[in-house]
Amino acid sequence: NTKHPFTQIQITDKGLEELAKIAEHTREHIGWEIPISTDHYGHFDLNNAIRLGKAVEKYRLAWLEDMISWEYTEQWRTISDALETPTTTGEDIYLLQNFKPLIDNRSVDIVHPDLASSGGLLETKKIGDYAEEHGVAMAMHQAGTPVSFMANVHCAAATQNFLALEHHSVDLPWWEDLVKTTDDNPIIRKGFAIVPNSPGLGIELNEDVIKEHLHPN
Repeated sequence: NTKHPFTQIQITDKGLEELAKIAEHTREHIGWEIPISTDHYGHFDLNNAIRLGKAVEKYRLAWLEDMISWEYTEQWRTISDALETPTTTGEDIYLLQNFKPLIDNRSVDIVHPDLASSGGLLETKKIGDYAEEHGVAMAMHQAGTPVSFMANVHCAAATQNFLALEHHSVDLPWWEDLVKTTDDNPIIRKGFAIVPNSPGLGIELNEDVIKEHLHPN
């Protein structure tokens, strides 16, 4: 539970090589047409964040996510200024007022709210709009149900600086079956979400499938 600046964990040169190999192997498998990004690094400080960022810079990542804790606004600015790869944080931040220091200070290139915990659909739209006014892009964190997913899709579609929506359930074959779209389109087609043209979120609950996957308690 020690905070990032106080761990003094150092990444060795061998460690940097191993981490860079992950980016290299991913590039080799999917090519250069598809964006890739990185997340979940461990608790090291801003100096090691910069060292790692420089080690993977040649692979042109879409972003480096949550390298240090989001509240270290000035340290994020130091990292962003040192690297060419875009930086992002924000999935744990609640409300626009708490995103403002990162945006006003130009600490990151991309803000990364989670609509389900950042304040909801309208508040996340406000976060995106405020970031846009300051030349900052927005990706969106999402690890929920199709209901949460579709709320994100509507918010993203209405936000000019939106880049990409995170999705954690691609390996659950029943996930999309939890709802039915009201315009008969699939929720996702070839990696892209389809914005519904029907009222509301454009979905109805499939109660039979939901009951099948309820927690026993």
